[in-house]
Amino acid sequence: MAVTRDAAAASQTLGTNAAERWRQIRGRLGPWAPVLVLIALCIIVGLINPSFLSVRNMARIANSAAIPLILGLGVTFVIIMGSIDLSMEGVVAFGAVVLSLLVLNGANTYDLGVLAAFIVLMSGAAIGFLNGIIHVGFRIPSFMATLGMWFVGVGVANAILGGVTVRVMDQGIRALALERFLGMPFAVWLALAALLVAYVIQNHTRLGRYMYAIGGGEDLASLSGINVKRCRIAIFTIAGAFYGLGGIIAAAQQGAGFALIGQGRLFTTITAVIVGGTALMGGKGGVLQTLVGVLIVMVLSNGMVLMGISPYVQQIVQGVMIIVAVALSVDRTRLGVVK
Repeated sequence: MAVTRDAAAASQTLGTNAAERWRQIRGRLGPWAPVLVLIALCIIVGLINPSFLSVRNMARIANSAAIPLILGLGVTFVIIMGSIDLSMEGVVAFGAVVLSLLVLNGANTYDLGVLAAFIVLMSGAAIGFLNGIIHVGFRIPSFMATLGMWFVGVGVANAILGGVTVRVMDQGIRALALERFLGMPFAVWLALAALLVAYVIQNHTRLGRYMYAIGGGEDLASLSGINVKRCRIAIFTIAGAFYGLGGIIAAAQQGAGFALIGQGRLFTTITAVIVGGTALMGGKGGVLQTLVGVLIVMVLSNGMVLMGISPYVQQIVQGVMIIVAVALSVDRTRLGVVK
């Protein structure tokens, strides 16, 4: 009997040690998992269809990733803070419509050029600021406040245009999509510049440190002297500015402004942010992870198109991807109840 108990104890110890080793390995590889997935995707798709690795196709992927990356930067900040922002499609639609009406266009005589882009950026920031005020001031859950603003933005864009499309004729705006530097459209370089700004905010400002502190535990952050309400409003404002920039590039790529220009971007962006490794519970992740996540989603989408996979199957794959990514990113030890 003693031998049996000793054997059982030894077996349990071995099992515990194996589980501990697995947790250590997972902890080391975890941050690099999205990068490894991206490399594996590129190798697999490249072997199936060699044209995937062509310079022309790489430029196409980079161009398609520009808007999701810019939108993802704003969403990343909000999610790290432990909140969610669903207003991006409304802000993109509103920004694209405003831009199309203020630059040289086929509907009126306005021709504000770069000033119009600045107005759109400020408008996006103002909507983000309003999101933060509603969320913090009225103590409304962020997903409800921003969901309402999503519909407000699209509704205002529809009301302004009455369902029509306004052609953008300003050559400076169109150059973002049509002109290239070192083989890449200007929109790609603008997205990288936005990434650099977001990286500086995240890692080299007090607001960036506070953002992680709030996501890790709002009560502890407040006890540490952080003005949580002010930080939340500031983050939503910055996110709105990124969405406004996304609206500018969307109008440049489409060559027009219309109310449904942001349709479908929310799902792609949230998927990319979560796949990149930013935790929905907050306090973990970053803009570089979002870059990797955006590239994973774009490479997978591009690869499935090259392989002739049906668009319906592509939607299924994206849906499964976000479910798996959320399942892997959620820290269940921080969840008292799953509902």
